[in-house]
Amino acid sequence: MEGLEELRVKESDRLAAVARGLAAAGITVEEGDDYLVVQGLGGSAPRGGCTVEVDLDHRIAMAFLVLGLVAERPVTIDDGDAMATSF
Repeated sequence: MEGLEELRVKESDRLAAVARGLAAAGITVEEGDDYLVVQGLGGSAPRGGCTVEVDLDHRIAMAFLVLGLVAERPVTIDDGDAMATSF
């Protein structure tokens, strides 16, 4: 995915947060200044078994809770309070 530089200046650095969270869940990811390369798992579920730092960002929190629904092991978030913004 290219042209993602705007994600660095939202409520948090969403590009970095997504890259860190995916890596923690066992997904190979390469982060650049304005891009993200995500290696597919060939139909396998993500490993999971991690806690993701959401940087007080409601979208990051909800995205990784959804990832946890399909992961082999639970995915938790470090702070759910931010979700009150939109949910």
